[in-house]
Amino acid sequence: MTVRPVHAVRPATLCAAALLFLTAACGSGSGAGSDGLGSADKYKVGSTDLSRVCPKKVVIQTDWNPQAEQGGLYKLLGPDPVIDSSAKQVRGPLFAGGSWTGVDVEIRAGGPAIGNQPVPVQMYTDPDIMLGWVNTDEAVQNSADKPVTQVFATFDKAPWMIMWDPKKYPKVKTIKDLGKTDATVRYFDGATWMDYLLGKGILRRDQIDGSYDGSPAAFLAAGGKDAQQGFATVEPYLYEHDLKEWDKPVAHQLINDTGYPLYAVALSVRSKDVTAQSKCLKKLIPVVQQSTVDYFADPAPVNKLIVKAVDAFDTGWVYTKGQAADSAKRQLAEGIVSNGDDRTIGDFDQARVRKILDITTPILTRNGTAPADGLKAQDVATNQFLDPSIGLAESKKG
Repeated sequence: MTVRPVHAVRPATLCAAALLFLTAACGSGSGAGSDGLGSADKYKVGSTDLSRVCPKKVVIQTDWNPQAEQGGLYKLLGPDPVIDSSAKQVRGPLFAGGSWTGVDVEIRAGGPAIGNQPVPVQMYTDPDIMLGWVNTDEAVQNSADKPVTQVFATFDKAPWMIMWDPKKYPKVKTIKDLGKTDATVRYFDGATWMDYLLGKGILRRDQIDGSYDGSPAAFLAAGGKDAQQGFATVEPYLYEHDLKEWDKPVAHQLINDTGYPLYAVALSVRSKDVTAQSKCLKKLIPVVQQSTVDYFADPAPVNKLIVKAVDAFDTGWVYTKGQAADSAKRQLAEGIVSNGDDRTIGDFDQARVRKILDITTPILTRNGTAPADGLKAQDVATNQFLDPSIGLAESKKG
């Protein structure tokens, strides 16, 4: 059985919630623009010149609709980006430090825009894609047939969580505490992290329910008795502010904090491109690092573009200004985005990668998606293209 990456199905939570309880967004975005952006006619190349080492257009494949979690990517876009509502893409000149880099960037929506296909599969289907959003366990899962290597850690902690009603369970502070209650924990069947929680005895098999379909309906119907998977960057705000049928806070703990420390949706390349595109990656990834830092310094302008793109794509998924602003704050407040234990944003702790490799290999093997023989942590993730001096100022030490 193929284990579906949890983040790839996370958006269904929001889509279903939007369709059930919110007014669907309807926007008339920009029509399909031409690939020829004419950047060379409009801008001069600044101090960072990617034109001699990178493709003319750097294509980035995400796993879902535009969202604040992609803020560092959208910050790469220079003036007057083109929102292609037909292709579900946003493209424009790739800027660094306020100047053009000599190439363009195209950010592609995932999920329904690519038939809910896993990003590694899409990367091997379309050779134009240079970078894709891939989870560590997903990279392990696809290592035999579609190997990818993570080159920039979008998150230091994955935002995956389990949430519950703090009024119903006032003494529950952790997922392990939930395992000592009679709460049903609803999740999307096939989640590798649930196999981990069961194997560690954190949750009991008799209390889990794999029928979660992305809709908040069952959680609401249970009136607070049940717990449910979710995303710390989305559901806490959504349930408290936008789902009037709930309209109160939820409590949660990150799956990361139970001992499953994967890197979620890290920017990744086809493993062969670690060598083939090394010159480009060495100059490009520090630009992504700085773009991420700059986004969190002032997320509002980029969030405006993200919300505009969601409205233009008109997939039925609602994403508001309030959700985007709250997500940017929560990413920092919960340490989901941080420098980790050093001064560098986007780097990988190889011990963590090895731990996920050790945890998931027997699970994936049992499920028929065994990783490549001899797979090592350095095959899954590398820090070789990062600039160690670039990081969030608030987290710097020394």
